[in-house]
Amino acid sequence: MNAESISLCMVVRNEERTLARCLESAAAVAGEIVVVDTGSSDSSRQIVADRGALVIDFDFTRIDFAAARNAGLALANGRWILVLDADEALLPDCVPAIRYLAARGENAGYYFERQNRGADSAGAKTDHVVRLFPNRPEYRYHGRVHETVDASILAGGGRLLRTKIRLDHDFAPDPEARQKRNLRYIGILEEEIAADPTDLSRLDFLAAEYHQLGMFDKAAGIAEKLAMLRPLDPESHLRAGMYHLLYTRERARAREDFAEALRLRPGYAEAESFLKSLSETL
Repeated sequence: MNAESISLCMVVRNEERTLARCLESAAAVAGEIVVVDTGSSDSSRQIVADRGALVIDFDFTRIDFAAARNAGLALANGRWILVLDADEALLPDCVPAIRYLAARGENAGYYFERQNRGADSAGAKTDHVVRLFPNRPEYRYHGRVHETVDASILAGGGRLLRTKIRLDHDFAPDPEARQKRNLRYIGILEEEIAADPTDLSRLDFLAAEYHQLGMFDKAAGIAEKLAMLRPLDPESHLRAGMYHLLYTRERARAREDFAEALRLRPGYAEAESFLKSLSETL
């Protein structure tokens, strides 16, 4: 399977600072580049056009990242989709792994390990995001903000698998701009939750937005709600326990949360560690 079987799909807007680095990191695996531009006024369009990308305009008057991403997916010709944000870059040693996974042809979405580096952070924080998946019409993104493709892959009979493929995320926004974005996203997430209260992923992201704003009481309340709505999920109970221990200082409730997480997942190392720390500080 050659590189032309992989389409790099991106959504960009005024990304000239990091865009060239991102595109260069994917040059060895992406035979096609599809870029959805949501209103750039800098040199972003020229940067991608110089690399032979197909560039389409997208009306972003109403913020909807899933719709923007899906517009790009609909135009991709590769058998596989590689998704990157402009401030992300693949590490060079990951290129063979991407080629290998594409050549296997399995019906699966692959999580990449993303290392998020912020200007005000002492060290990178790691999360995992689906960035490689088969190009199928039923595999589409969901969510106006914090959009994900995970659920549609599972609904389409695919699997979600973790890899060691790494992304470097140069996340260094202006603090004031970041705060405004947090507040804007909170409003959008609350609209989505009102429209579909069963979509718990929106609550996950809402808690994260409140956490980033330092509004820990609100984040803790959402974590509590998620633990009740996911009674069999040990990670939800662990997260609620962490909020009760570290932010709301409710040690008794934290102990109950960690104990429940451990009951649901015997040997759960994180829950055991927190319970041990609680016992040692009695």
